[in-house]
Amino acid sequence: MPRKRPFSAKRKKQQLRDRRERKRGDAPTGPDSGPGSRSGSRERGSDVPPAEAGDPAPPPRRYDPGRFRLQLGGPRAEALARRRRRAQEELLELLPETALELDLDTIYGPGLDFPRRPPWSFAMSPEELRVREEEAFGTFLRALREGQRPGGAEEGGPDDDGGDVAPFEHNLETWRQLWRVLEMSDIILIITDARHPALNVPPALATHVTRELGKGLILVLNKVDLTSPSVATAWSHLLRRRFPTARVVPFTSAPRRSPIPGLQRRQKRGGGWSRAVGPRQLLEACESIVGGEVDLSSWRARLERAEEEEEEQQQEEEEAGDGEEVGDEEDDGAVVAPRQWERYRHGVLTLGCVGLPNAGKSSVLNALVGRGAVSVSRTPGHTRYFQTHFLTPRVRLCDCPGLVFPSRAPPALQVLAGVYPISQLQEPYSAVGYLASRLPLPPLLQLRPPSAAAGWTAWDICEAWAEKRGYKTAKAARNDVYRAANSILRLAAEGRLRLCLRPPGYAAQKDLWEQHPETAALAALQELGGDPSARGSAPPGEASSSEEEEEECDSAEEAEPGEATPLASTAPNPFALLGEDEC
Repeated sequence: MPRKRPFSAKRKKQQLRDRRERKRGDAPTGPDSGPGSRSGSRERGSDVPPAEAGDPAPPPRRYDPGRFRLQLGGPRAEALARRRRRAQEELLELLPETALELDLDTIYGPGLDFPRRPPWSFAMSPEELRVREEEAFGTFLRALREGQRPGGAEEGGPDDDGGDVAPFEHNLETWRQLWRVLEMSDIILIITDARHPALNVPPALATHVTRELGKGLILVLNKVDLTSPSVATAWSHLLRRRFPTARVVPFTSAPRRSPIPGLQRRQKRGGGWSRAVGPRQLLEACESIVGGEVDLSSWRARLERAEEEEEEQQQEEEEAGDGEEVGDEEDDGAVVAPRQWERYRHGVLTLGCVGLPNAGKSSVLNALVGRGAVSVSRTPGHTRYFQTHFLTPRVRLCDCPGLVFPSRAPPALQVLAGVYPISQLQEPYSAVGYLASRLPLPPLLQLRPPSAAAGWTAWDICEAWAEKRGYKTAKAARNDVYRAANSILRLAAEGRLRLCLRPPGYAAQKDLWEQHPETAALAALQELGGDPSARGSAPPGEASSSEEEEEECDSAEEAEPGEATPLASTAPNPFALLGEDEC
């Protein structure tokens, strides 16, 4: 028997990389893809002729695992090095409250659009339609690239590495999902994170829906429990003035208990969808748009029945204790899009949920259905393709994957809003500095000040947090600053560190918005949707154990025994921006 040749780990990794590329339909490139390699011999012995230079790209394979993956552009190595040096050297200053005010025109300036589907007909073959869509998408990318400012943005600008457009979605397959949802839906629901409405409402998309498609538009202010009612009311009025034909509905799929000083506890996910706040307001908005053309009485009866069942369930839970969480169930109502769009086809109202990643589109759909119909995750890009579910025989819901639209938003704001995957960040310290200049992180996280330093830098904050949590590198046992930075960014993305943007002029009219009648109505609505039994489970200021805090602060890491002190203390924190008026 011949002796086996040694096979290095590096060669094994390259072999796995080539295998993944073959599954995606790409030609493998690397040391193992040459003429003498195994993969090269397979390609040489195949019957598939080589593609000519002018031939169109081959269609994607049916079982391509990376077909719907999130594809966002990133900065170059030079920009990463500049940001890292700035995070280590630049002292942070807490900006005034007006720095939190941000307008839609600042994020989505003139000249920024999103890819549109080219004209098509059913007489075209699938190959012709695919080629036309690829050409239109390529033309859009080239026009957007040529329209950027030559020479790059100023240091600290949106891209900081040669352009003024922030990272956005480059996967054509994901844009195709949006096109199909826009075509098959009667009313479009733009799901908006109430903490960052200026980032989550692309004006080009809203104008395309109302003017070009002529369909109804509802702006859903999701996660209103993570912001103060006065800020949510101010954003509602601003969006109504900006888009007069659109309806604005406050919504939250999981009302939370009263905040405690310091960091918020992580809320259990899954189950309790019937406690959502906003489904009845969404029904009323749909009724005003439909105007009696579709019978929505079954939807209203479903809401009333769900409220009665929720009251009975709460009484049973108070007697029997906590029950098991409801798991995901297979949906029998998945249907295929009609061949040609017809308003209220067969008397069915179709609602399409679109928006940016991690805005809560799947959570809104689960809250409306009343169960875990689709899976949810804190990771952006979890939903890969659109899904349809029947709420009632007359109402159909369509969940679209999240898309990052072209904008001029700071990349740090995209990270804090949960749009950009935190695990893929090569340089998270600039985002921590952006957060620390708008929230007092040292008192919030109870960090010890650096010795012999005039102030805090983003690097100092990450190093102090790593020291507090016990994050150490494996070999040298130094403070793991990168892991600490990711942990802080996850706290902000999950809403435990609340960075809430305000509409322009909010600080000057703060008293007016706090005394507005809609603010009191929204606060009362949140109280009705909250869980009163959970509200008394943990008194304000109570500190949890080190294992529980470790699990909450870093869900991807396992708790280590004897780690840092708890985050919250029994003494009230005067810097905790977690109350009704401090967001």
